[in-house]
Amino acid sequence: MNVTAQRPIFTALAAAAMLSSPLAAFAQATRPPAATATKTDWPPAGPTPRTADGKPDLSGDWQPNAIRQNVDLIGSGVDVPLLAAAQAVYQSHKQNISKDDPEARCLPPGVPRMSTTPYPWTIVQTPKLIVIVYEGGAHIWRKIFMDGRGHDPSVQDTWLGDSIGHWDGETLVVETVGQNDITWLDQSGVPHSSEMKVTERIRRPDYGHLDIEHTIDDPKTFSRPWSFTTHPSLLKGELIEYICQENNKDVEHLVGR
Repeated sequence: MNVTAQRPIFTALAAAAMLSSPLAAFAQATRPPAATATKTDWPPAGPTPRTADGKPDLSGDWQPNAIRQNVDLIGSGVDVPLLAAAQAVYQSHKQNISKDDPEARCLPPGVPRMSTTPYPWTIVQTPKLIVIVYEGGAHIWRKIFMDGRGHDPSVQDTWLGDSIGHWDGETLVVETVGQNDITWLDQSGVPHSSEMKVTERIRRPDYGHLDIEHTIDDPKTFSRPWSFTTHPSLLKGELIEYICQENNKDVEHLVGR
C-alpha cells in the first residue's frame, strides 16, 4: 500500500487488532470560519452552510469516524437480523478470521461500507449531481443522480451500484441498488445478496458534522430491514493519494484457520 503524503494508514484488519455549485462555494464549505476554529478546536463550530437554493451544503472533506462498524457491526451493538443461511455464511467468515474479506484484497467495499472504511472522502454537491471521491476503498468515486431519474436497470452486479437521490426537507435521501454480492458489510463478514437496497439519510446538523443513517433492505439475507448510523466530521486536511494495490502486505498474512 503506497501513499504520497504522511498520514497514518489503517486497514480494517489492523483496526481489528487494536456535485452545479460554483467552485468558490465549494471552497468556502470546506474551510472553517476563521473566527470559530483554532488549532485545538476541531471540528469547527458554526451553522449548517447552505447552497444558493437554500439546501444544506454537504460539500467538504469528511472523516468517517466509524471504525467499530467497519470491523464488526454486530459487535458494535447493531442488531443485524440474519436469516439462517446467511448466519451460516457469517459464522464461516468469522471462524476463518475473515481471511477472504474482499476489501483486504483492495476491492471496493461497496455501499454502505464505503462510509465506514477508515479513509476520508470528499463530497462535491451540485443541484443535479453529487459526487463522492473516496481516498480509500480502491481510491474510487461515486455519482448520486439528483435530476429525478429512476434507477438504470442495466446497472447490475457492480461494486457501488446505481445511486439516485432527493431531498426530504433538510435530509438528503440516497437509494442504491444494483450491487454485486461479493462485498461484505463489515470486516467480520456480514454478507448480502445482489438484491440488497441501501437507503442513506444524510444530514449536516452543523458546520463540522454529518449524520448518516444507513438502512439495509435485503429479504434474501435478512428477516427485516435494519439500520445503523455513523457520524462523520470535517477532515482537518486534504485527501491524499492512496493506492491499495501497490505493495499490499495484507494478503500474505490472511491464512485463516
